[in-house]
Amino acid sequence: MSTQPPPIVLDPTGANRQAESALLRSHGSAVRVDILGVTAWSVTDPDLLKKLLTSDDVSKDARAHWPAFGEVVQSWPLALWVAVNNMFTAYGHAHARLRRMIAPAFSARRVQALAPFVDTTVDSLLDELEALPGGGTVDLRDRLAHPLPIAVICRLMGVPTERREAFRTVVDGVFATTLTAEQATANAGALRGMLDELITARRAEPGDDLTSLLVSARDEEAEDGRGLSDDELRDTLLLMISAGYETTVNVIDQAVSLLLAHPEQLDRVREGHADWNDVVEETLRLEPAITHLPMRYAVRDVHLPDGGVIPKGEAILASYAAANRHPAWHADADTFDITRVTKEHLAFGHGVHFCLGAPLARMELAAALKGLFGRFPLIELAVPAEELEPLGSLLSNGHKTLPVRLRPSEGQPDSTPSATVPPNWR
Repeated sequence: MSTQPPPIVLDPTGANRQAESALLRSHGSAVRVDILGVTAWSVTDPDLLKKLLTSDDVSKDARAHWPAFGEVVQSWPLALWVAVNNMFTAYGHAHARLRRMIAPAFSARRVQALAPFVDTTVDSLLDELEALPGGGTVDLRDRLAHPLPIAVICRLMGVPTERREAFRTVVDGVFATTLTAEQATANAGALRGMLDELITARRAEPGDDLTSLLVSARDEEAEDGRGLSDDELRDTLLLMISAGYETTVNVIDQAVSLLLAHPEQLDRVREGHADWNDVVEETLRLEPAITHLPMRYAVRDVHLPDGGVIPKGEAILASYAAANRHPAWHADADTFDITRVTKEHLAFGHGVHFCLGAPLARMELAAALKGLFGRFPLIELAVPAEELEPLGSLLSNGHKTLPVRLRPSEGQPDSTPSATVPPNWR
């Protein structure tokens, strides 16, 4: 009879993720968890996690290496995360083939070419905020953190402006972990339907965008079997819009809230002791956009450094948030310190599956922060930081809303002397 303890049940709402991360770490390098009814091994040790993320002993192909796949995919609310047919779930040569076809869309040249659009979009959103009456409360997640990334990824993908909000709604559902299996299935179907429409439109009228590039690659290379299949094409676009939008929303949200909750850190930027890139990296370390990333699978038995084994065929959950705050990796790991020398993190993954869109996300984040704090040097949280509500997802790490006051109410004393704002903030 097995004496293995029951798995730790992960909270679907992510209501107290730091306490949960600490609990996971207290069980060693890896521990069995229940993620919405499915058992997996949560890996929180950063050294082990980096090793597994670069090892052939671990796969992302559920169909090939997860015996439970056929049963799980029928009813699991997160089935889309393991059933898509793109480089996110590919292993070995299949992954290399898909990444080779997609990588040109995220070349340094293409990312840099988006910089003027990013800056213009930030300025436009800040113009709208500046036109609002002074002293009122604004939800910055809704007015800046959401619209900037969706505008950028839709521009990259060739999504018409009038379709942005529709895409935003269904992508939000991909990261929701309180939906029923039926609701999640319906949301996935809606997203795939919208992507099929986009593919049809870009095939009829191609442009200089990711969708047109992938449609061309699929059509030109289909005859010799090297191109994308129809499912791979659609699911690759699904990956791009999901990974390129929600994650950046969360980091803008977290970076702003952290800076406003820790004004001494904001002062370090004002005084020139750190820059916006430092803020971005420390935010990614302390509050990564994705807490846990499902799933990977043991191709063969994985022996843990502190004893125990992840048996072949069992699922592995990369718990990035817990690993980023591991005390063996960072001193004072729970402290927000933009001047810390080592800000290494796993927010963008590691190894062959490292996020292709990382340079674009970093550019968006720095532009948003520089623009916001340059335009509104007196900005402040409208509620105490501890009253900001978590998003309600065990995967997606953000807040439901980010209420701020862009400037003090009339008659209220200024809390931040604007004279201290350096010229390069404006």
